[in-house]
Amino acid sequence: MSPLCEHCGENMKKIHQQVSVMRKEIKNLRQTLDGAVRAHRKHLMSIQAAVSKADFSGHSKKDCTSSLSAPGALEQGNIQTVPIGYISSCFSVKNGTPRQPTICGPSRAQLRIQQSVFNNPEHALVGLGQYSHVWIIFLFHKNGHQSYKAKVKPPRLNGQRVGVYSTRSPHRPNSLGLTLAKLDKIQGDTLHLSDIDMIAGTPVLDIKPYIPEYDSLNTRTRLESNPDLQTVSEEKEVNISSFHLEDKTDEILHLRQKSETGVCLTPPQTQFFLPKEAVSLLKEVESYVNEADLTPPDCEDKNKVLDCGKAEPAAEIVDRPSYGSDSSTTIADWIREPPVSSLDVRFTPDAQKQLEAFLPAHSSSKTTEPSECDRPRFRFLRSPEEAGAAIRAVLSADPRSVYRRTRCRDRLFFFSLDTADITCWFGQGFAEVLEVRPVGPPGPEDPCQ
Repeated sequence: MSPLCEHCGENMKKIHQQVSVMRKEIKNLRQTLDGAVRAHRKHLMSIQAAVSKADFSGHSKKDCTSSLSAPGALEQGNIQTVPIGYISSCFSVKNGTPRQPTICGPSRAQLRIQQSVFNNPEHALVGLGQYSHVWIIFLFHKNGHQSYKAKVKPPRLNGQRVGVYSTRSPHRPNSLGLTLAKLDKIQGDTLHLSDIDMIAGTPVLDIKPYIPEYDSLNTRTRLESNPDLQTVSEEKEVNISSFHLEDKTDEILHLRQKSETGVCLTPPQTQFFLPKEAVSLLKEVESYVNEADLTPPDCEDKNKVLDCGKAEPAAEIVDRPSYGSDSSTTIADWIREPPVSSLDVRFTPDAQKQLEAFLPAHSSSKTTEPSECDRPRFRFLRSPEEAGAAIRAVLSADPRSVYRRTRCRDRLFFFSLDTADITCWFGQGFAEVLEVRPVGPPGPEDPCQ
């Protein structure tokens, strides 16, 4: 094959340059097209919402036109929610799923952030691994209907009616749920959770980190009562550990040198500023020192000496309602002392053997014997012992509805946990597991559910 001439070589260079330019243009066109598709979807969703309101709610065309405006809809609270992901859980159906996350500690789930929400979902999770727990805001998508009532019957009240907003019933306006889950780890765009009460397929709307200083009233009360425990930012943090009233009384006199931004202490060798939050405290110290003339009162006898060191306790400024002596919050009595008591849970020998036959999730294939190939395997639970603890936790809280507990004659109860179908029955004050089988095809529906 003859070598290329100079003219052909120049033409090839021009063609390569044009190809590179065309590739860049195609890339830009793709990005523009993706943005247009997303904008088009948003417009379609707003139009569909407006049309549905016009058809079923009887709104006028003027109202429908105003609802198309995104800022106006946001200000009015009429928005179209988009799930950021869906839960993959060890609970596949509502029956037997814990009603609260603290009931079943070994329960596990995964949440994968959808790429339709973020082009790089893992970027949205940067920094979240520093927290041990997260708030999950989700939808009760298995309610069966969107109707709701002002009063409901919580299972723990055994048929008594209370207002829906005094309970955590899933049948509520907007069908929003909130749960506190333990964050085990983050792998790419997937969150691995435990201590959950959500079933598989639950749409998740938002994730927020759990911060005890903000979310726990007990922690906030403890910080308010002991300011030394509060975490101060670097801009306002001042080290006054070497400041002693007994040895540096002359430094207290410098508190009168005030400014609008703080108080300047000017001892012979150092000079630093305190933030505004410390001004009031130092003023009290100054007034106390001035009134005492920097000298303690004389004590004539031992009784007076003992009384000199005693300071009267500060009066409570805020009168907080309390439940008990160590709490700063109040809750309904039926939460702490429900009419429905917890149950004792036991396994039959056959059910225990069936449970022990399950292989843990993510077990090493190197140690798997040929006889283990036909054994069932968990998908989320890490051992049969963990599965047994989860079953006991679910049944001890009595997952039956009020109707099934009081009116249904059939005492058998069925629910699924991970890849196991559990059959049990309830007696007076106890629940007994009769059978633990691998998940099979769905059987006939229970008329009492």
